[in-house]
Amino acid sequence: QVQLVESGGGLVQPGGSLTLSCAASGFTFDDYAIGWFRQAPGKERELVSCVSSRDGSTRYAESVMDRFHISRDKAKNTVYLQMSTLKPEDTADYSCAARRTYCGWNQDWYDYWGQGTQVTVSS
Repeated sequence: QVQLVESGGGLVQPGGSLTLSCAASGFTFDDYAIGWFRQAPGKERELVSCVSSRDGSTRYAESVMDRFHISRDKAKNTVYLQMSTLKPEDTADYSCAARRTYCGWNQDWYDYWGQGTQVTVSS
């Protein structure tokens, strides 16, 4: 019954904004850190941002610092990724993932994954 479901992807012009959502169910959401990963064609999957379960601390990849913002709504079991000033290099498939308590950079440390949502930044 464990599920992570992403939504909110789409086509946006450079400089535009999108907000992605990750809705979780089937596990103790409050005990897990939630990370956003992305994978562009021909490239490795990378961690974009993450929010921990206990103190709500956050991490961001340098490439998205000051442009992306992660937040957590515990009442709705949902994590959001607000993306602004989007660039063509942000084009990728974005997935959310969960692991116990703390954020980590390695995708192999995450136990649960969503199906992904496509973000395309193009003029």
